[in-house]
Amino acid sequence: MYFYLKATHIIFVVTWFAALFYMPRLFVYDIEAREKEPLERDILLKQFRIMQRRLWLGIATPSMLITLVLGTWLSIVLGLDFSVQWFTLKVALVALLIVYHVACHKTMLDLADNKVSFTSQGMRMFNEIATIFLFGIVFLVVYKNTISLAYGIGGLLGLILILTIGIKLYKRLRN
Repeated sequence: MYFYLKATHIIFVVTWFAALFYMPRLFVYDIEAREKEPLERDILLKQFRIMQRRLWLGIATPSMLITLVLGTWLSIVLGLDFSVQWFTLKVALVALLIVYHVACHKTMLDLADNKVSFTSQGMRMFNEIATIFLFGIVFLVVYKNTISLAYGIGGLLGLILILTIGIKLYKRLRN
């Protein structure tokens, strides 16, 4: 039973992250479409609304809920509790990931109401937050207590630096 739970949990983690990677990308396209001529803009925005809603309701939110249920079940089966440092940190990162999920939902609703609070460049940066969570969570699960907190934080800061440089280079290439 344990391996079925674990495999299914991993599958839904993957689908949740896939949605969290793609949704902000749709937001980038949505924001950039607003600079098009009115006819093209209206067609694109209508299509992006459909795509965002289907991705959110059909994949992102169900995957998150199933991931959380299966993750909780696995934690109970394994007897994990908050006295285990890596597990506590993982739960904290997952809680922050849920906050990111909610922020994506709010952004989707804001864009549908024509409230744009990001530039396309800012949304590209926002898009990378899920990558940082993915790295942090996976490394915690794989290394557990065998890696120091200092190395983990240093690695995440290095990743943030690399992602930031990459986004800035991409902007230069586009221009």
